[in-house]
Amino acid sequence: MPDYLEKTQMNCISCECKSSLFRLLSDEELEQVQKNRINVVFKPGETIRKQGTVMTHVISVNSGLAKLYLEGIEQRNAILRLVKPTNFIGGPGIYLDLMHHYTVTALMESSVCFIDIHVFKKIIKQNSLFAEEFIKDFSRNTLSAYNRLINLTQKQMPGRLSDTLLYLFNDIFQSNKFPMLISKQDLADLSAMSKDSAVKVLREFQNDGIIRITDNEMELLDSVALKKISRIG
Repeated sequence: MPDYLEKTQMNCISCECKSSLFRLLSDEELEQVQKNRINVVFKPGETIRKQGTVMTHVISVNSGLAKLYLEGIEQRNAILRLVKPTNFIGGPGIYLDLMHHYTVTALMESSVCFIDIHVFKKIIKQNSLFAEEFIKDFSRNTLSAYNRLINLTQKQMPGRLSDTLLYLFNDIFQSNKFPMLISKQDLADLSAMSKDSAVKVLREFQNDGIIRITDNEMELLDSVALKKISRIG
């Protein structure tokens, strides 16, 4: 089960882990958030929010890493994005039906703040700058999903997997190495292919000297070749 932390252990005004969105709030508004939120630490594999459940809170990720995905039929999932600190997780349910439309699961130990949705919506109404930045953040995530969709539907498997690896190296870990927190199944779900197909393409990339995979990490050896595969699809 998740570990629950006392509210007094972290103050929203002085917290350096809060989403950039909340840096636009006044001290008074942050006090409202402080009084109506709870911080929870999730272990790897634990569900932070579940698709199809009632939305009572929005989420601000303080530390760790999580995957945000749509649950499909026959336990086939589509990962929309990975969520790093200090990302904010809302969703269309805030103003549509108060339902969670995707699942979020911790990939490593992750600390998140659950903020009462009614308080969040109240602050949006009273702080126009915060509301504008919230819309921008939602729009960026939507545009990113559109771009991923076109790539997943128009590229062959090597192109799709190369896009996923570049996303991990450049955007998520910002390094030519990353720890194997991402399972082969997660790589497949990020690339819209089966696990067997993902393993086959990874093996080809490794044999061609593009990447190196060990039990603990994946390393990018030839970024030019990986970008070329991504470009030609």
